[in-house]
Amino acid sequence: MTSPRTLLNAWNLLARKELGQNFLTEPSLAAQIVALAGIGNDEVVLEIGAGLGALTIAAARQARRTIAVEKDSHLAPLLRAELMVNGLDQVEVREQNIFTLDLPQLAAEVGQPLTVIGNLPYNISSQILVKLIQERHAVRRAVLMFQKELADRLCAGPGNRTYGRLSVMLQYCADLRPLRTVRPEMFFPKPKVASVVLTIDFKTTIDPVVGDETLLARVVQAAFGQRRKTLRNALAGGLLSLDSDSALQVLEAARIDPRRRAETLTVAEFVTLADVVGRFFAP
Repeated sequence: MTSPRTLLNAWNLLARKELGQNFLTEPSLAAQIVALAGIGNDEVVLEIGAGLGALTIAAARQARRTIAVEKDSHLAPLLRAELMVNGLDQVEVREQNIFTLDLPQLAAEVGQPLTVIGNLPYNISSQILVKLIQERHAVRRAVLMFQKELADRLCAGPGNRTYGRLSVMLQYCADLRPLRTVRPEMFFPKPKVASVVLTIDFKTTIDPVVGDETLLARVVQAAFGQRRKTLRNALAGGLLSLDSDSALQVLEAARIDPRRRAETLTVAEFVTLADVVGRFFAP
């Protein structure tokens, strides 16, 4: 693998800060990430933000099929050239914004759930997670690199000050496991913070399962939207027109102390709360 600096210079390109481009400099690290992820030769890999192809090359040497999505039209020809140099011209490169890609449709096309990988741009990591949660039935698992602060937040449990909306929604439907930390100097350009590779295994069976997942997301968002307030006051702050008395009734029915704060609730308690809210507003 040619160094990112050399490749970009040869093609008269610059890393685009607005796209969050930080490229892996160590091919051995990319191979290690793929090995830790346990990607098998029966899997179809979808890579988000393939960039210069470090992870793409490593994954393509293991997977049955690899689809590399790269939004930057200036990088895509360089990526194709690197794949050809490495004898991997069978990789499908799609010049596309990941948010316009229909994952269930793609999974149907390839005939199986996808394994998603990627060194995610920091500025859109959360939005990508939301998309994966919403379309997770098309995804077997995801192995993604996040800014360490976000990775810590995703894995945080109740009582942790970093536990929040994404922690709850992701832990509701997936099991998370950190694979390794990646130091800033392993990227070009060098970011200011470390990254963490997480494996996200989406659950085939969820227990307890919520009656209305969209409502669960709204309840969680309302609870954390004013996280310094008690749950009673946070829920009365605009969720489904709940006033203070209604919020109290809902919390009492869910057997949750209205004086607690969102960051103290377990995922299971949020499920119970969402189900009670659903019954409260049922016709």
